Amino acid sequence: MKIAVLPGDGIGPEITAEAVKVLDALGEKFEMEEASVGGAGYEAQGHLLPEATLKLAKEADAILFGAVGDWKCDKLERALRPEQAILGLRKHLQNCSRTSVRRSAIRN
Repeated sequence: MKIAVLPGDGIGPEITAEAVKVLDALGEKFEMEEASVGGAGYEAQGHLLPEATLKLAKEADAILFGAVGDWKCDKLERALRPEQAILGLRKHLQNCSRTSVRRSAIRN
């Protein structure tokens, strides 16, 4: 199973790192690949949802999404704020070509 690991920004990388430890502890074979998204994507590549991140998400069997919405980006115009990344991801994946798509969200 290929998992796209998208830590995001703010507390996202910390949360995602712990979630990856849990997945590793299961003893299953997961292929995990990380990509930037949200404020981290904006800082690294100038876009909230870089093309490489979107490509990875489309090719993955599952997505482990951390968090977006770093306060450091609050002064950006609305279209460039990190939370737009999750909305863009959902938009691009809503017509996913996979025969079976299951969405799950776990929050604490």
